[in-house]
Amino acid sequence: MSRNSVKNTLQRRTFLKAASAFAGTSLFGGLSFKAFAQQAQALAPADHCFVFAYFGGGWDALLNLDPRDPNEFTPERISETRILPGYSLLANDPTYPTMPIQRQGSNIAFGPAVGRFADHFDVMSVVRGINMNTVAHEVGFRYFLTGKEPNGSAARNSSTATEVVGQLYPKMAANQRPPVPNLAFNIESYNDRYGGYANALRVSSANDLLLTLAPSPTAIDSEIEKQLIDMRGQPVTCESQLYDSRGLVTQYNDARKQVRTVLDASLDRYFRFDQTTGDPPAVAMEKAATVARYQLRVGNNGFTNDPRNSSAARAALVATALKKGVSQCVSMNIAGGLDTHFGTQLTQANNQRAGWNALADLIADFKESDHPAGDKWIKHVTILVFSEFSRTPLINASGGRDHHITNCCAIVGRGVKHNFVFGASGNVGMSAGVVNYDTGRPDRKGFQYLPDHVVATIMASAGLDYSIMRVEPLKGLMAT
Repeated sequence: MSRNSVKNTLQRRTFLKAASAFAGTSLFGGLSFKAFAQQAQALAPADHCFVFAYFGGGWDALLNLDPRDPNEFTPERISETRILPGYSLLANDPTYPTMPIQRQGSNIAFGPAVGRFADHFDVMSVVRGINMNTVAHEVGFRYFLTGKEPNGSAARNSSTATEVVGQLYPKMAANQRPPVPNLAFNIESYNDRYGGYANALRVSSANDLLLTLAPSPTAIDSEIEKQLIDMRGQPVTCESQLYDSRGLVTQYNDARKQVRTVLDASLDRYFRFDQTTGDPPAVAMEKAATVARYQLRVGNNGFTNDPRNSSAARAALVATALKKGVSQCVSMNIAGGLDTHFGTQLTQANNQRAGWNALADLIADFKESDHPAGDKWIKHVTILVFSEFSRTPLINASGGRDHHITNCCAIVGRGVKHNFVFGASGNVGMSAGVVNYDTGRPDRKGFQYLPDHVVATIMASAGLDYSIMRVEPLKGLMAT
């Protein structure tokens, strides 16, 4: 066996061992084996899908969703404003503008790093001035991921994607349920109150997803499998009784069967954009269109210059999972490398731009693709774009920026107003905003807003129960 074959087998074993924890009928949407095998041949996308896109490390909001005019916020006024945009530091790369971007007809100004994302102002809202109540990476990330401030650094609520699936999935007809309703791509996921059907299928890379969905001639084996399977034929002991009192052995065997069912369905073919041999003509054409749209550079050995784990390839995988009806909610880490205490503005901008351009291509795909309901996909998807916090509005002595408590986010597509800015950060030190919840306009008699409010708004706009958030949605942000 070659070294690569050994590596792939080990990856597969590791993943399937983790997948066994899904517990019986909770795996792959809780479908029965026969129902899934039938459905896999003719999957249909959900009416309302969700994407949660995370920028890892804490982004510089001045470079993306909360810019400032450098002619107004000058170095000479630092003691007064405590804000330095620093756009002149990008001048060595002529592809970056040194002023905020505002397309014709747009009510939203964007920072220099957003690239093509600014072209889609017409289908999004931007929320500025969010108070994160923290500048710790794990706390801020889990806060935005769940909409609940963590207990210490421990998440204390389900992930928003889990919350969405937990409420929507039981309402779907059995033949309309996606096989992997909740997919988490290189990102954490939590479930604190729903059945296993709402658990995320977590994969750390695109290769994990492909290995999971692909048929395999090899046996599924591991040490934990041997122990669990052997236990079925052993006399009852305190240990085995304890395990099966929790349903572990029975659940594991059911899960193992469902894993095999999914492998036999060959869902992986839709995600192998670099391979079309043996595909039906329609599938091959779809793959070619995806490669072109997301600018995936494919060579004789696959993605030679654009590996599957690039921001662009991740966006392509998200689009495929939703449009093919494989998933309803996809969470992903779209870009990283943003914890630039000692970096430069150019490093931060380059790392951000890869993610923003990938999201731009994803939105363009949704704008142009027909949904089975008869209109465009953009009317059937909600995208939340977030990071754990922002960077300080002043540059530190090392040329980077430190952690800042005020944050921002973008919400694209269904459920929110379009071409709209809700709230604002302060013009002194970019302090957290105070707004009227009904209008989104700054108001000294208004209230601060937190990630809780953003998540409650997404849930309310989808017609879901948001009472778990213990706050009201931002009514001024919701579509009318």
